Amino acid sequence: MSLRKSLVAATVLAASLALPSPAVAAEAREAGGAAHRLTITVSGAGEEADGRHELECAPVGGTHPDPEGACEVLRGAREPFATTTGTDGAEPLCTYVYGGPATATVEGVWDGRPVHAEYDRTNGCEIARWDALVPVLPGVVT
Repeated sequence: MSLRKSLVAATVLAASLALPSPAVAAEAREAGGAAHRLTITVSGAGEEADGRHELECAPVGGTHPDPEGACEVLRGAREPFATTTGTDGAEPLCTYVYGGPATATVEGVWDGRPVHAEYDRTNGCEIARWDALVPVLPGVVT
């Protein structure tokens, strides 16, 4: 196969993989048609930050305390819900720093794909992962 045909085939394959599956599209429709609708549940971050917050980013709204800022951070993030585990399954080397008892769960649909991500502040890697999503997740004073 020529290089040109290989590039075209790779482009077509990549485009098809980027499309949400019919099941994911159905889930997005069930979620009110929003392709960017999340529920963020926080505990242990302090009385004012704890609770359940709804976030919609198309259009911006919900019960989240800073929906505009949260949507801006999510739109700018390359992989906002990625874990600290590498693509090879290896755990990274993280500092043994405890950032407090705060935990958070983010669930819903983002870019038409289902999301279930859990966050805590149990080591340096998890603290950095959490902090990268502020103000989606609350800023936490340790």
